[in-house]
Amino acid sequence: MPTYGYARVSTTSQDLELQRKALQAAGCEVIREEKVSGTSRRGREELKTLLEFLRDGDTLVVTRLDRLARSMDDLSSIVTELQAKGVALKATEQPVDTSSAAGKAFFQMLGVFAEFETNLRKERQMEGIAKAKSKGVYKGRRPSIDVEEVRRLRNVEGLGATAIANKLGIARTSVYRVLGD
Repeated sequence: MPTYGYARVSTTSQDLELQRKALQAAGCEVIREEKVSGTSRRGREELKTLLEFLRDGDTLVVTRLDRLARSMDDLSSIVTELQAKGVALKATEQPVDTSSAAGKAFFQMLGVFAEFETNLRKERQMEGIAKAKSKGVYKGRRPSIDVEEVRRLRNVEGLGATAIANKLGIARTSVYRVLGD
């Protein structure tokens, strides 16, 4: 039965070489790769293509489960889709093999821990931002809308929300938010 590999890193500056070598060593005949965040399935065209292509009896190999998904919901969804097609999932660096009962149980435990790790990372990030804000170091993203210009166009030039949005190249809802309409 054919064995397919999937490799993913989150940013374009990261390298896929280690994953590629591990997947080749695992006997993958085809390896799909992408450099995109794994927090959701949106924008992951290589994964989408692979999931559409896999057939009964095939095996999907990843190096670690977090290369496939970052949340338990996404991971469960992907595995449910694979199981419905009769496709096994294996990980080269983790004892995951969904073709066995023990492998399925271990897979579920790893998925829970991967999601837990992601949530902890988000909490630490938010704590760091709060600390930086309290010191006046972090001010967030600079405003992309000139509030005074929006008000001037409305009050002085008498333009409506659509005309203001078109003139400033912003969304009409942003104009409404500024004007409080």
